[in-house]
Amino acid sequence: MNLDPLDIWRRAMVDGVRRDAPDLSARQMAVLLTVYLTPPPHTVRGLAAILNVSKPAITRALDRLGEFNLARRKTDSRDRRSVLVQRTVKGSVYLAEFADIITRASEASEQERAARAPAASAKAPAKSPAKPAGVKTVTAKAAMAKPAAAKTVAKTVAKPAAASPRKVPAES
Repeated sequence: MNLDPLDIWRRAMVDGVRRDAPDLSARQMAVLLTVYLTPPPHTVRGLAAILNVSKPAITRALDRLGEFNLARRKTDSRDRRSVLVQRTVKGSVYLAEFADIITRASEASEQERAARAPAASAKAPAKSPAKPAGVKTVTAKAAMAKPAAAKTVAKTVAKPAAASPRKVPAES
């Protein structure tokens, strides 16, 4: 199982918690990201449908986002029964900074993985060399089909490969 994406997420969350910024729940972050990364207009009803949660859950998340001025609600002038959810400058800055945190976490994880790679490859068993072109392996199944070939099981027979001119890269 590849846990690298979870490590990136862990690093980003730790950095996010450490900085002097609002600490959002997963639901609040999902609402915020949906408002900022999908085309408007956004309504409480629409966000509830997209996230498959109740309208009161969206309302609570928007209350918290409004406290931090990361998003705001505005009554729709065309339909006063509908409430529109709008982006704010502070919300844009918050998400841009969080995107930077995720990028840095990804880069740190990649560097750590690269540092471990030489050690892991030294411990890994050696791969069998690639078979040259024109080499045929006689399998046990093929040998059983032809009893006379039984002596050649698991032996390889190399066919002479056509000589090809070797290309040498030009030096600058």
